[in-house]
Amino acid sequence: MSSESAEHRTRKVIDRCVSCGHCRDLMNDTSCLYFPRLYQLRDRETAGGARISAAEMKQMLDLCNTCGICPCPTVQTWIRQAKDAFVERAGLPYSVRLIENVQFVGKLGGAAPRLANLLVGDSPVAVGLKRLAGLHPARRLPRFPLESFDSWAQSRGLTHMPQTAGRKVAYFAGCTARYLFPEVAKATVEVLQHNGIAVFVPEQKCCGMPTMLEGDRPFTFDRARFNLAELGKCVAAGFDIVCSCPTCGYLLKSVLREGAEYSEAYRSLVQRMSAAANGDADQVSARLALDDAALTGRSNARSAHGRQPWMLGLVPWKVFRDHGYFAEIDGLERLRVANHTYDLGEYLRELQREGQLNCEFGAVAARNVAYFAPCHQRQQDIGQPWMELLGLLPGVEPTQVGDGFDCCGQGGIMGFKKDFHETSLTIGARLTRKIAAAVPERLATDCLSCRLQFQQMLPYEVLHPVEILRDAYRAKHRGQAVFNGILRTFDRHDSCFALTADSRRE
Repeated sequence: MSSESAEHRTRKVIDRCVSCGHCRDLMNDTSCLYFPRLYQLRDRETAGGARISAAEMKQMLDLCNTCGICPCPTVQTWIRQAKDAFVERAGLPYSVRLIENVQFVGKLGGAAPRLANLLVGDSPVAVGLKRLAGLHPARRLPRFPLESFDSWAQSRGLTHMPQTAGRKVAYFAGCTARYLFPEVAKATVEVLQHNGIAVFVPEQKCCGMPTMLEGDRPFTFDRARFNLAELGKCVAAGFDIVCSCPTCGYLLKSVLREGAEYSEAYRSLVQRMSAAANGDADQVSARLALDDAALTGRSNARSAHGRQPWMLGLVPWKVFRDHGYFAEIDGLERLRVANHTYDLGEYLRELQREGQLNCEFGAVAARNVAYFAPCHQRQQDIGQPWMELLGLLPGVEPTQVGDGFDCCGQGGIMGFKKDFHETSLTIGARLTRKIAAAVPERLATDCLSCRLQFQQMLPYEVLHPVEILRDAYRAKHRGQAVFNGILRTFDRHDSCFALTADSRRE
């Protein structure tokens, strides 16, 4: 990162957004609090009022929870870099450094879950501990399960890379599913295996989104480098990468690839291919697609962006550079992982469209299921795969709640913080009003941060859509088992009847 001051970086964001003005009116229809505050501060300056102070800049940046709703990736990167600069100068409070390390907290609580659950409950001791840790006393904390997903996966041999010629998935579960909601990760494995897909759970660390939100750049890059190395090995071995957490998927698929097509590594690759193809961009595009698909047999839809012929003509120009947040990491390494990462819903829908999804579903309990597509899933440009998949279930009538501008407001760990709690509830209020108006029997969302926020604000049971799919598979299996049992009973009855008739004839 360059030596520009935090104020200079923030001012660059403000000037860019004011000169464009696109979000001035657009963000009036969203849950965003960041852009209204930006324009309010700049309008005050323009009217001759006080100049925006460093403290106001920091407070403004803290309103951004990186939902991705704003349409400018460059501005999103600059906001993150400005946060980094403030933290690099002033540091992070110890309490924030603790809760941003979700993996550590998950392992700590999972080591003695019964004791940990006593300490995160509603007792006076728990409230005191929340205050000590910088958490809002009214924030409901999730309970730690008696068994983590990691332990469950290891006991079933899922941490050993399978050797198979068929479809195989490297499952990036995410910290929240690994340590707080293992039932979601288990359901993911069950559904994939039910469709004949070999599942491997590689060694993995936090995706880095919580620490990136806090401006902890060194920690974020440490996690990103580790995961890229491990997941890169999986891709080279022919594995698709699947994320049941849309935030992990968004970071691996979208944030990592920002600017990577203009990295020196990618530029050199395109130039070599272009020379071999006598400058024919269509040939280069086709070659890139073949090389990409040769690794796993396929690549995600987002990968096509970097190999469009018109773009390949721009790549060699030195004026275009890799200005993404992760620009200091090799661009080809980032693209290799990004191009082969899939959201779980996206992956299952792809199976369904290819006629490879097992669609023998049984009936599940709820009919009226309200589904919210979280911010980081929407930013992956994959449509609404879970609405399509839930619509396959007999008797289920999924209803989408919320629109492209709605956000639950949790922002990962941000909603737990004492100073952001009320803000998170304000951001989420617009969405929760829409959910309440739908009066659902069940509420479904694939984001576990949203799940935590809905459990804070709403009375409904909240499930990941994959849990509903798993229940539908199990219901079909149970129904078939009952039917087979009845057949066996009739078979036994017929056999007894035949024996009795034979005895009488004798």
